[in-house]
Amino acid sequence: MSYILETMQNLIHQTAFFNLTFGNFIMIAVACLFLYLAIAKEFEPLLLTPIAFGMLLVNIYPDIMMTVEESANGVGGLLHYFYLLDEWAILPSLIFMGVGAMTDFGPLIANPKSFLLGAAAQFGIFAAYFGAIALGFNDKAAAAVSIIGGADGPTSIFLAGKLGQTAIMGPIAVAAYSYMSLVPIIQPPIMKLLTTEKERAIKMEQLRPVSKLERILFPIVVTIVVCLILPTTAPLVGMLMLGNLFRESGVVRQLTETASNALMYIVVIILGTSVGATTSAAAFLNLDTIKIVILGLIAFMFGTAAGVLFGKIMCVATHGKVNPLIGSAGVSAVPMAARVSQKVGAEADPTNFLLMHAMGPNVAGVIGTAVAAGTFMAVFGVF
Repeated sequence: MSYILETMQNLIHQTAFFNLTFGNFIMIAVACLFLYLAIAKEFEPLLLTPIAFGMLLVNIYPDIMMTVEESANGVGGLLHYFYLLDEWAILPSLIFMGVGAMTDFGPLIANPKSFLLGAAAQFGIFAAYFGAIALGFNDKAAAAVSIIGGADGPTSIFLAGKLGQTAIMGPIAVAAYSYMSLVPIIQPPIMKLLTTEKERAIKMEQLRPVSKLERILFPIVVTIVVCLILPTTAPLVGMLMLGNLFRESGVVRQLTETASNALMYIVVIILGTSVGATTSAAAFLNLDTIKIVILGLIAFMFGTAAGVLFGKIMCVATHGKVNPLIGSAGVSAVPMAARVSQKVGAEADPTNFLLMHAMGPNVAGVIGTAVAAGTFMAVFGVF
């Protein structure tokens, strides 16, 4: 009888109920909220679903992120090994290759002025950098936090890892991906506040056709130019352009399909769950996390505003030929930010079609955020 009681007692104490803290319950609730947003509201479900589930797992069973050093038998937790691929910048780079293989760079090639809008939207990154310094972060941590303003999760993870900020990589990544998911909620009020009804209804001229030669040369030329100036951007910009070259060359269809489908989705699963698993209550519920979330939101809002305001300048300079709304797509949440530009423009005039025009700044924003990350790495002497 005593054996049975002892066995039952051991089984009961092996359950998670005896180990959960109040913080764990808070994080489990947050994970469920993210799952609701991903599934019911369809806010970037491909990203938010694995992130939320990783968050759920680590707060029920923390050992799933146990390091080899912490383990009694020398074997780490499953998601710890996934997370190492984030720290080593492998997964962010592969994500960029997939994005390149999926994205049409034609609108950017047809309208090179889009680069200016993509650059303007990076203002939020540098504004957040100085804000983070003011809030007590050291220079490298401030740089890692500020890149959230580009609304680019892979670049945020990449830079945090390169700058040695693994302690805050989890909050940074979750904030970046969360704001990417919430683009349809965060951006429209800012866009409407900074533009008039007349400006939002501006119809832009149809983009010129882009030749196959231009499409092939673009990723090659961008790689050469950007990586010669900032070699530290090679893992991100190089992979982005390699994926796009697969797409545009037309001779490696199998590689294009693999990079944009199977490989991309495998990487998203591994990256998403491992990022979510960094949000244990002990690591996530602290003052620094609150600062990071607030700074990330401010950076994203500033980036959106800067893009729209520069769009207004271009509107004036071109005598009303540029709709300022496309400037908001300069943040690198591809293609969600471009879709938001289209949606807000269509609200002002249902016959207005801005999507392809907005894709130019959107793609430029991806490149711009990678360049911003490379700039920080060059400043701090990190390779």
